[in-house]
Order: sequence, then C-alpha cells, then structure tokens
Amino acid sequence: MRHSVNRPPTPDTRDDQEKEPTLNEIINIKLIESGEKERLKELLRERLVESGWKDEMKALCREYVKKKGRNNVTVDDLVHVITPKGRASIPDSIKAELLQRIRTFLVSATL
Repeated sequence: MRHSVNRPPTPDTRDDQEKEPTLNEIINIKLIESGEKERLKELLRERLVESGWKDEMKALCREYVKKKGRNNVTVDDLVHVITPKGRASIPDSIKAELLQRIRTFLVSATL
C-alpha cells in the first residue's frame, strides 16, 4: 500500500465531538444560572469590609505608593504586590463561611 506524502492527515473524530464540561465548569454554570455566584460575591464583599480587611489593603496600597512615589506606580504594580498579601490575609472564618454556603448550594442543586 502506497501512502501519499501530500495527503492531509485524517482528522481525529474526538476533535469533532463536543467536549464534556468538567465538574468545575458545571458547578460554575449552576452558580451563575441560579444567581448564587453574585450572592456569594456580595457576601464576601460584606464580610471583608466588616473584618477590616478592605481597610488593611487600602493602607498597604497607600504605603506602597508613598514608598515608590505617586508617579512611579501603576495599577499593575499594585495588583502584583498586594494580591498575594491580600489572599493570604483573608480571615479563615470568612473562607469557612463561603465554603459552607457553596457546599449547601451543591447539595440543594443536586448536580
């Protein structure tokens, strides 16, 4: 059997089929469709303000800008410097509350 050098490769049938969404994608879709994702985001905002986290982040930003000089700092610089500190300083109680709300939602959504 002779093979043509110029013949295009045979397409893989798996590429043509629609890919199954992952569990994370399914959960995200359910959260968005139900409006629960927005409610969780609002709850997170409220808890962060109540805990003083937002004020701490604001103070860190001001301190960084003061140190570097107002004209020498971009928003990207601030995000790069503050994000790791911000994520690490979110109170565990807030994380636990959100996780519990997500678990409750998943049970009630019966994925």
